[in-house]
Amino acid sequence: MEDLKITIIQPDIIWENPEANLDKYSELLEKNNETDLIILPEMFTTGFSMHPEKLKEQVNGPSVKWMQQVAAQKNAAVVGSLIIEELGKIYNRAIWVFPDGKIESYDKRHLYSMGQEHLHYAPGKDKLIVDYRGWKFCPQICYDLRFPAFARNLEDYDVVFYMANWPSPRHHVWKNLLISRAIENQAYCFGINRVGTDGTGLKYLGDSTSISPKGKAEFMGENEAVKTFEISYSELHDFRRKFPLLNDRDTFSIL
Repeated sequence: MEDLKITIIQPDIIWENPEANLDKYSELLEKNNETDLIILPEMFTTGFSMHPEKLKEQVNGPSVKWMQQVAAQKNAAVVGSLIIEELGKIYNRAIWVFPDGKIESYDKRHLYSMGQEHLHYAPGKDKLIVDYRGWKFCPQICYDLRFPAFARNLEDYDVVFYMANWPSPRHHVWKNLLISRAIENQAYCFGINRVGTDGTGLKYLGDSTSISPKGKAEFMGENEAVKTFEISYSELHDFRRKFPLLNDRDTFSIL
């Protein structure tokens, strides 16, 4: 399999302003011409808002159409989480758009009850594994990071990643748990966070990251940035052959 280039956008999200944020991302991506996958943070058009009734979109709405346009222009997949309404329910939904415009999605399973997310959004149920360019990906969202059983690598995925609005008071937890997810699942792990201050006064320190299956991390710091990382399929699977810890994993089902 080929190596893969993954581009992370670490933005200062403009609070509850989808149009302005999409303009921002278009500008940030202007100079990025060679990548396979572009990942945006959680609720990348709004920030982590508990006002979904005024911000919700349909899956064929303007934000997903923008993602499809970017995917076609860059010949790359585009992924990010949005406030999506479907069949009368509102979800914090990760949308994966392929270069040909096709879509897969994952609804956030673990809703952040301390921030009242569970009062405004419906929980997802199913883990998603995406096959893309010979790699297997497991997309997850923010608070999912605290629940390792849900990320357990039972599917032999190659990459797990977390789209987040992870605030500064728990910044050390963000960094430590991401490294743990990479090591225990013997997979590449990416964390995609925001910077700046949101409309509720919460501050975010970024530190989006790429982490190797051995736990070596490269963090992006606290400024708005776009960065492309390259990962190696042969290095990952050579490591798994030499140190086959996944052969000894426990198997179980999450109800």
